[in-house]
Amino acid sequence: MRIVVLAGGIGGARCLRGLKAAAPDADITVIGNTGDDIHLFGLKVCPDLDTVMYTLGGGIDEEQGWGRADETFQVKSELAAYGVGPEWFGLGDRDVATHIVRTQMLGAGYPLSAVTEALCDRWKPGVRLLPMSDDRVETHVAVELDGQRRAIHFQEYWVRLRASVDAHAVVPVGAEQAKPAPGVLEAIAEADVVLFPPSNPVVSIGTILAVPGIREAIAEAGVPVVGLSPIVGGAPVRGMADKMLAAVGVEATAAAVAEHYGSGLLDGWLVDTADEEAVAGVEAAGIRCRAVPLMMTDAAAAAAMAREALRLAEDVREVRG
Repeated sequence: MRIVVLAGGIGGARCLRGLKAAAPDADITVIGNTGDDIHLFGLKVCPDLDTVMYTLGGGIDEEQGWGRADETFQVKSELAAYGVGPEWFGLGDRDVATHIVRTQMLGAGYPLSAVTEALCDRWKPGVRLLPMSDDRVETHVAVELDGQRRAIHFQEYWVRLRASVDAHAVVPVGAEQAKPAPGVLEAIAEADVVLFPPSNPVVSIGTILAVPGIREAIAEAGVPVVGLSPIVGGAPVRGMADKMLAAVGVEATAAAVAEHYGSGLLDGWLVDTADEEAVAGVEAAGIRCRAVPLMMTDAAAAAAMAREALRLAEDVREVRG
């Protein structure tokens, strides 16, 4: 079975770990969000790609879900001593090595897709990890600060401001001019199943879909497309999907997110058992829906969730005949 997964950071990475356990023989291609990428201290940082790589490769800080395990922050302290910022974004000492290698390779002329493949040679995540694009795309958020409307990088909104102010708009800057990375469209065309994990539907999955050609390729692939709700009981499992959804005029409910993706893209949708009352409405919108446990409390729960997604995909396939 060939599975394509569109993934953001923590939720996508943990779902992928469950998927690998649920379908150990599957050929999995991950299309990773690069809209969160940022340049800091002269280094190219790719948070979502690295979270997937570290999680599946066994190097993640399990408690926080991002960054390296057993991390230290001496470099951050030394930079602060020199008065070099920003201090609100901390790169750990182990993590810095990844960014140095990436930046050197990019500077030597290698595209991000080739660099990501080289980094994965060390971590061996057991999936093919592709950036959504080799081109630079940065998600910016329009906010009001000190009485003025301004656009800031998504990382500043989330890490520095902790999403403490309303987001008035979300713009994936550069997405319209970007091209899918090599292998992305081919993987979608050859897939048996496409999955949207419980990643942020606006700044993770939404940013990937904003790259011209990716949404169209998924819609035209003719294979089951199944998503897992990142909203449980009217609130995001973690992160600030509610703030991002509000910025694009979508309610923070499992049903509203399904309708946001739309029946023209999505064939199946899993909601948590806490949102079982949403099933009928989602199905009325033309999307097959099931209520199952979606809280990834441990590895077994994540694997069970992934099995339910694959089961729903098979149901969609059988109905199509």
